[in-house]
Amino acid sequence: MKMNNYKLELVSSNTAPWSPVNDSSRQIAVMMSGGVDSSVAAHLLREQGWDVLGVTMRIPVACRTDKRGCCGADAAYVCGQMNLPHYFVDVTAPFNELIIDRFRAEYRRGRTPNPCADCNTFLKFMLIWDLVQKKLGIKYLATGHYAEVLHTEHQTRLKRGRNHAKDQSYFLYGIPAYRLPHFVLPLAKLTKDEVRDIARSIGIGVAEKPESMELCFAGEGDYRNALADGQNTGDLLDIDGNIIGTHKGVAHYTLGQRRGLGYAAGEPVYVARIDAADNTVTLGTRDEISYPVIGASEVNVLIPEQMQKGQKLFGKLRSYGPTRPCEIIEADAETLAVCFDEPQFAPSGGQKLVLYNASDELVCGGTIESFQR
Repeated sequence: MKMNNYKLELVSSNTAPWSPVNDSSRQIAVMMSGGVDSSVAAHLLREQGWDVLGVTMRIPVACRTDKRGCCGADAAYVCGQMNLPHYFVDVTAPFNELIIDRFRAEYRRGRTPNPCADCNTFLKFMLIWDLVQKKLGIKYLATGHYAEVLHTEHQTRLKRGRNHAKDQSYFLYGIPAYRLPHFVLPLAKLTKDEVRDIARSIGIGVAEKPESMELCFAGEGDYRNALADGQNTGDLLDIDGNIIGTHKGVAHYTLGQRRGLGYAAGEPVYVARIDAADNTVTLGTRDEISYPVIGASEVNVLIPEQMQKGQKLFGKLRSYGPTRPCEIIEADAETLAVCFDEPQFAPSGGQKLVLYNASDELVCGGTIESFQR
């Protein structure tokens, strides 16, 4: 994706100076959300001898302040507790364009975007990283994600986290390959409970803070609040295009959804298609919305030697879904098509297709564009 030349600045939030004692090989910026994961990541890096700097993005709408929310004030507070320098970066312009506008545009097309993965790819791994390197000479970046960066003599790989149920490597697939050797994930070998235990042991104020599973820009409630449209009722269709009812507005549905459809059939039915242009929602059976062949665009490759046609890999279509065996049937510079051994339930355009090898190393990932039998 082509990006504008955004003018971003680092603004200090505390009096702790950035005065590193190490050379650039031991200086690191930690993306901090104010949650327990990024806070413990910063603590662990300091314990390992890094010069640590906290960085928090200011997004264009206020973060939630309810018990599940995250906010820059907490990040600044934690850095103050640990006597770490902390900076804010106002990302209003790029966040609006690259995350919120993209999110809304995808929903208008009846697709299911993944703004968290896009935020990592476009903001953290590109704009923020460029900024701290240019302004402060910091080459290394860390986050509090549960995944692993594996260094060997000849290569660096991104791997799934120790606890596959909590693994977050799916959200990180977009990191540029050239930056992977300078990416640090301190929580790779830890569980969430272990991270909270560390937070309690060092007495940081966010140790008991619940984690949020919602969008940071949606405000109170859920993602529907971020959509200016998609609330108008329309026709509910069967797989043959017959009108069988009325839907509540396309923003209330995602592909594969079963509950809250407002329609009872003789067998389970799911959302099969969302046509925002026609304002229709189509329902189908599980078999009718399962597909073996998935195509993706905007592909980012981390292990190019494993991208050949016929390569056997394991694909993942949802952030916390399972990986399933598949085979590459087409691949070029930015597009990809795979065929799964078994049809996959409700693939959704706009979501991410991420591929792993048998060693749990992330091979590539991209945005789902098509699915067929």
